[in-house]
Amino acid sequence: MMDNTVITIARGYGSGGRQLGLKLADKLGIHCYDRELIRRASEESGINEALFGENDEKIKKSPLFGIVKKHYKGQLLPPRDADFTSDDNLFNYQAKVIKELAETESCVIIGRCADYVLKDYDNVIKLYFYAPFDDCIKRVIETYGGNEAEATKKIHQHDKYRAEYYRYYTGRDWNDATNYDFCLNTSSMSYDKLIDIVTNYIETSKR
Repeated sequence: MMDNTVITIARGYGSGGRQLGLKLADKLGIHCYDRELIRRASEESGINEALFGENDEKIKKSPLFGIVKKHYKGQLLPPRDADFTSDDNLFNYQAKVIKELAETESCVIIGRCADYVLKDYDNVIKLYFYAPFDDCIKRVIETYGGNEAEATKKIHQHDKYRAEYYRYYTGRDWNDATNYDFCLNTSSMSYDKLIDIVTNYIETSKR
């Protein structure tokens, strides 16, 4: 059993999940990995970081999408392979980085199917943050500006991307509570109170 603890966070767009992840990591004195995962995967593979960014928590549409699911198996393709820069290989390199982190340090990992990639690890606590749609709209407007119609479009689009991405690589439903150890409605209380509840849960889980 590993001594370090890894906290994975899946989150609805506008739920404040990323901010909570950053605050949680700060309170626990550990690192929070989000887009840095992309940079690390790029460095490990030698593949341009922009390619990882284009496919970050979304997949390209294809005629076979919805028919063929490339469930994550972890096999890395060598540079000479024609599919070296394929979406699947980009995901596999990112998953490799996630596993390396889980094996070496306590940290918070945001999104990117980390809960599934680390499903066989016993040092992982899997969290899911969500909020009522109206609250997500308010938070998106407060964070990024725009009006209600624009915020609504963003939420639908990003949640759709995340759901498709998650199902494609895991075969599971992204917002299914049974995938996670702890699910929390972020509109129910302040960020500080939410962090206190999550921290207490984590400490109890480690006993």
